Amino acid sequence: MGPSGRTYLLKRLHLRYPSTFHLPRPDLNHLRTLALLLPVATITAIAQSPATQVFGYSDFTQQAKWDAAFLAIPDAKLAGQHLKTLTAEPHWASSPEDYKTALYVAEKFKAAGLHTDITPYSVLMNKPVKILIEAFDASGNKLMSGPTREHVDPTQYGGDPFQDDPRILPAFNGSSPSGDVTAEVVYANYGTLADFQQLAKLGISVKDKIVLVRYGSNFRGVKVYIAQQYGAKGVLIYSDPADDGYFRGDVYPKGPYRPETAVQRGSILFLPIYPGDPTTPGFASTPDLPNSRRIPINNIRNLAVIPANPISYGDAEPILKALGGEESPRDWQGALPFTYHLGAGPSNGNANTGKVTVHMHLEQDIALRTIWDVIGTIDGTDPTQKEDWVVAGNHRDAWVYGAVDPNSGTAAMLEAVHGLGDLLKQGWKPKRRIVIGSWDAEEEGLIGSTEWAEQHQDHLAHAVAYFNTDVGVSGPHFDAAAVPSLKQFVREVTKEVPSPKGGTVYDQWKANQSTRRSVGQGMDMGEDLAEAPQPPSPATAQTPAASHPTQSPVDPEVHIGTLGSGSDYTPFIQHLGVPSTDIGSEGPYGVYHSVFDNYNWFIKFADPTFVYEQQQARVFGLEILHMADAEVLPYDYELYGKEVLSYVESAQHRSNTANLQLDFIAALAAAHRFAAAGTAIHATQENPPADPTPLNHALRAAEEALLNPAGLPQRPWFKHTIYAPGEFTGYAAVVIPGVNEAIDVPDVARARDQLLVLVQALNRSAAVLEAAAK
Repeated sequence: MGPSGRTYLLKRLHLRYPSTFHLPRPDLNHLRTLALLLPVATITAIAQSPATQVFGYSDFTQQAKWDAAFLAIPDAKLAGQHLKTLTAEPHWASSPEDYKTALYVAEKFKAAGLHTDITPYSVLMNKPVKILIEAFDASGNKLMSGPTREHVDPTQYGGDPFQDDPRILPAFNGSSPSGDVTAEVVYANYGTLADFQQLAKLGISVKDKIVLVRYGSNFRGVKVYIAQQYGAKGVLIYSDPADDGYFRGDVYPKGPYRPETAVQRGSILFLPIYPGDPTTPGFASTPDLPNSRRIPINNIRNLAVIPANPISYGDAEPILKALGGEESPRDWQGALPFTYHLGAGPSNGNANTGKVTVHMHLEQDIALRTIWDVIGTIDGTDPTQKEDWVVAGNHRDAWVYGAVDPNSGTAAMLEAVHGLGDLLKQGWKPKRRIVIGSWDAEEEGLIGSTEWAEQHQDHLAHAVAYFNTDVGVSGPHFDAAAVPSLKQFVREVTKEVPSPKGGTVYDQWKANQSTRRSVGQGMDMGEDLAEAPQPPSPATAQTPAASHPTQSPVDPEVHIGTLGSGSDYTPFIQHLGVPSTDIGSEGPYGVYHSVFDNYNWFIKFADPTFVYEQQQARVFGLEILHMADAEVLPYDYELYGKEVLSYVESAQHRSNTANLQLDFIAALAAAHRFAAAGTAIHATQENPPADPTPLNHALRAAEEALLNPAGLPQRPWFKHTIYAPGEFTGYAAVVIPGVNEAIDVPDVARARDQLLVLVQALNRSAAVLEAAAK
């Protein structure tokens, strides 16, 4: 994503990523043998029989039969064929190769019986014309000139068969402006707000400097956002081997981690301001939109005004090695074999010793470009609920080949669609309309999904769910993120799906979390990946800012993360209030957004027999099936209420610790009311009226009631009062963001205003639930 995302870590929060935790790698030869020996029927039989009672169904018997029929259809071999086709060429958004992938997906949608459209949008994107980065020491000697072409030795460990394609674009940052700047370098660690504040405390200014930061801990666009506020001239972002290189394990092609020339591309659009086409926040960038309705480029709030570009740790090494000034704080030290310095201030009594100057020359072709969403639909049949859409999607565009991010998710989605198509042939018809989206230009800033959601926002006001997958498979460890009302729903789905390792997906998911706890890595993957420079995955995308814990102790079940940003669920939940989930299957993945995220890497290190692709297709498909046909919408407002109450109590504690003198009495009362209403409506859902349609509409309206039409302060596009990406994290979720971000500043007047907004939203939602529970 991406921007990712997919997700940065925080694709999943911080950047969409792979897991960097160290568990024994699965025996891939064993899995290959298992996949060959077990027929589909046998693998399906491994799944536990579904429970007699499933939340949302008074009688699950017929649905269980459709589920069993569906589970037999997604095919591992076909998923592998999809992945090989989709990743055969670099397919950056808006390129001819990108359009070829749109045609392929549309062909598969049509073959499954979906009504299919390719929907174009005209959006602002930059394409690199020339990228030059040069570094010089204090004597004027050239230290490096790059970026160095991404390559590995073709004679070692099989090399890489994809690295020499002439269509590969130079490594660049989406949404970076052109620029020609020369300045001294300052090293700023991960480029978080705390890092810049630490430099200021040390008396080091980045004004008129080029800032060198490493990937991880926050979204790359936020690094540039903060550097720009501090007066920097430009930003270079590199991947340190401590985070996803040799410090983690063997590098590609011997192992799954980042080699020294690999570069993490990615968008620096200021996603926490708003995603999508920068020229049209709040409405769609259709091809016929007159330019007079677009925001002029000089007035766009979510674009950087200073140039930024990514580089490899191979190119960063000579800069960091020559850098003088004070030693960096010890927790800023990476894994390159020398002491990191800050590059400013005196060194050995001579201010010029260790000075490094960088010249950045970026020429970008910034223009409106055509992108293509592929939309497939299956009409609903229930006269009163057929327009209550179930939407599911995955993005298709990639920075280069995108085998893991995103096309492992695309392959799984296509096999889920294959399964739905076969059910149609068997006579199944959904109650609610199903809409499947193959989004374009997600990597550039969640553009395709955002434009489509903004174009269809009236219909989406009634959509009952959005299901996302981005980094579908990078390894064998399932994970998920969701709004609280859908966490138990995801758990129940995974209890039906067999795992390639035996038992169910739920069994393996729970066992993996138990293993992580036993080795002291915590239950929340985001906690461990907060500084991993990878995609926001379901787990990582929810990684909280330290002061805003998103994991509540109220839920003892298998942990499910909280949705931040960095993938395509963002416009659905945070702008329109559509309840959303995000799923993935993770493993060591150090080649995020590089040339080496390709089919060769995937079959060596992620999923050689595509059995986890099959698994993900099954989970994704069952999410769609259950939501499309549930008698009563399976929203768990009881858990939602408990989590919201814990968020308010946590914010009160933070306020008291900071001695801000904020009155939380009304907020706590509203949270208790919302929690009580959630408990009451849960009982009604378990014993629904003969006609559940009014109840379902009320359940959906309760989520919409949590939106604030005015949006967040300075960020009006984000309208959800409970969840938003943090202004200074980008991927990570901040809970009750209006209140918590005001406490951060601190701004007492703003915090009081936002407490009132929160109280009103919780009372609105509680009133809807209370009326429906009577």
